[in-house]
Amino acid sequence: MRRPGGWWRVKSTPEKVETYTRWSFHFFGVIEILALGVTAYGRTGVGLATALCLLVTAHAAVCMLVSARALDWTRGRRPQPVRQMWALVVVSAVVSTTAVVIAERGPSGEVETAAGSVYGGVLCYAAGVITLGVRGWRRRVAVVGAFAVGAGLLTFPLEMPLLASVVLAGLVMVTGGFLAATSIFSLWLLNAVYALDDAKETRVRLAVAEERLRFGRDLHDVMGRNLAVIALKSELAVQLSRRGRPEAVEQMIEVQRIAQESQREVRDVVRGYREAALEVELAGARGVLSAAGIVSEVTGETAGLPAEVQSALGWVVREATTNVLRHGDAKKVAVTVRMSEGRVVLTVENDGVTETTGDGLPGGPGGPGRSAGTGGTGGSGLSGLRERLSAVDGTLEAGPVGRGVFRLTAEVPLPAAAAGLGVAS
Repeated sequence: MRRPGGWWRVKSTPEKVETYTRWSFHFFGVIEILALGVTAYGRTGVGLATALCLLVTAHAAVCMLVSARALDWTRGRRPQPVRQMWALVVVSAVVSTTAVVIAERGPSGEVETAAGSVYGGVLCYAAGVITLGVRGWRRRVAVVGAFAVGAGLLTFPLEMPLLASVVLAGLVMVTGGFLAATSIFSLWLLNAVYALDDAKETRVRLAVAEERLRFGRDLHDVMGRNLAVIALKSELAVQLSRRGRPEAVEQMIEVQRIAQESQREVRDVVRGYREAALEVELAGARGVLSAAGIVSEVTGETAGLPAEVQSALGWVVREATTNVLRHGDAKKVAVTVRMSEGRVVLTVENDGVTETTGDGLPGGPGGPGRSAGTGGTGGSGLSGLRERLSAVDGTLEAGPVGRGVFRLTAEVPLPAAAAGLGVAS
């Protein structure tokens, strides 16, 4: 059963910003109801106040619908809400016209209070909301200007002075423009957050691609020359064999030697690709976490640890760091290396766990915590790490340890000689 507030923690940072932005637009509708509809009860009779409040509520509901659809359109999830925007224009005209009728035929004194507030307020809110559904500053200015002109034209049945009509149109222009600017800035901020998140994902993918290119270059350097020599010597051996020359055997022996040497060199390249030095991985984790805006704290010493232990623990650091970047929403990551009764203990703890993926690694809704840096050399997630640690009799434990905190602990026994060095904690 999901804990209270879990629906918020499972969201990524862009999704949280989008939820905040969406409900901010809805809150504008609530403000419209409170500022224009509810306050009418203190300015006019109950009957007219109820009618005005219902009209404002209907208008606010349409504004909420248009803002939600426009936000989805901005994110590319829906088509442009053209019909909904025209519906908002019609509803705004109906509510404004009704307010004018109430001001003309209602009891004396109400024209400057409830009906007048509703008249100008709905046009300002509608102008601010509709700009969410259009692109380009010229079109947005045109939308706000059209509502301002409409506000001025609708005052003629009230026989208002020309100056008062101009002032009212100016107020709609300024207030509607302010709401439009606020809404557009919120959309810009949301798109910027999504762009930054995409950039972080791209940075991770580029790091993986760069590593694969390095591995490809190393493999090409090793195999390219040797394969060319093997091809030439094999061709020479064929020609010598056809002529019955005994040197053909020597050439084939040389081909065999080069093939064995190539096999050894390829193994060295792959072994170097698979191995991960703990000190290098800790420094790399600190750098990439800092670049992602995550505070990293690394404590402990790695000097004196056997190479196989450093390689196994280095992979733990690499996998944990990759999953924090790709699936979590951490603000702080702590990595600790310490000695405990002849065992080296590596702990990686972060405060950005959203949920636990299928393989036990911290992750978000995007799927299992598969490392982008393994290159297909040892599995993914906890299963791959356990395989690597089992080669050095190590163990791995992972799971939540508190509210939104995930801890991964790897323990590896040390040989007596290495344990006697007294690796500092």
